Amino acid sequence: MQGRGHTEFIKSKALELGFSFCGISKAEFLDKEAPKLEEWLKRGYQGKMSYLENHFDKRLDPSLLVPGAKSVISLIYNYYPAKDLVGKGSLKIAKYAYGEDYHYVVKDKLTLLLEQIRREVGDVGGRAFVDSAPVMERAWAQRAGAGWVGKNSLLLNRDKGSFFFLAELILDLELEYDAATKDYCGTCTACMDACPTDAITEPYVVDASKCISYFTIELKEEIPAEVRGKFDDWIFGCDICQDVCPWNSFSTPHREERFEPDRSLTHMARQDWIEITEDVFQKLFTKSAVKRTKFSGLKRNISFVTLKP
Repeated sequence: MQGRGHTEFIKSKALELGFSFCGISKAEFLDKEAPKLEEWLKRGYQGKMSYLENHFDKRLDPSLLVPGAKSVISLIYNYYPAKDLVGKGSLKIAKYAYGEDYHYVVKDKLTLLLEQIRREVGDVGGRAFVDSAPVMERAWAQRAGAGWVGKNSLLLNRDKGSFFFLAELILDLELEYDAATKDYCGTCTACMDACPTDAITEPYVVDASKCISYFTIELKEEIPAEVRGKFDDWIFGCDICQDVCPWNSFSTPHREERFEPDRSLTHMARQDWIEITEDVFQKLFTKSAVKRTKFSGLKRNISFVTLKP
């Protein structure tokens, strides 16, 4: 009963903190994911993201991140905005970057949850992760019943779509484990058909080095000329494969104040982006994930999509 009691406590506290879903899976070696990850890296689909080649064993074995790990708690935090900022003819940034950087927002919530668990249970060993360590978050989320990995490689949930962040707590605490859900993509290929750079090379496999998000965020050098004209005005990230996914018709607006965009951002027209100064950039994106590109990177992206060859 202790495991059940602890499990119920954790799930109720997660919902109180604003998480949309909390599921738990057994912390064990990800044997099915190992050959897939190895093949993906061998194909060079990571592009210039060499950090994805590091810590191969840690990505597959949670006990290398938390000694004695017994449970992986997977959580969903909604970021779907009440209003899409993409105006007619304006340049586009991914919805997840409208407000404050999710690393900080969700990590704050996770830290609180871990503190509450320790107050309730006692001396629990564990760590919190928000897209900042070698954790295969989608694999764990799928095992915990949060959804399934779709053909665009994102986690899809029948009730919530895919506009959400994933986060994990890995604990050395025995809990009750949830069952994985089945795949509901069926014969749909909407995401594959819509991707303008053909980054989804086959169902469930994405060549990240062809993704618009990769070009506009991760790539630090010049964007290859062969993809000019294919960005559909995206200058930071890309939501195309999510926007066309039928499951996102179930997305509902988030309730997180820290994800609300700066008021000035809601009025940015195409010409405002083209003429953006470093001062305006710093004001708009002080706490935003957009800061990852730096001003020079964003200007590069804007020039790439607006200047005629």
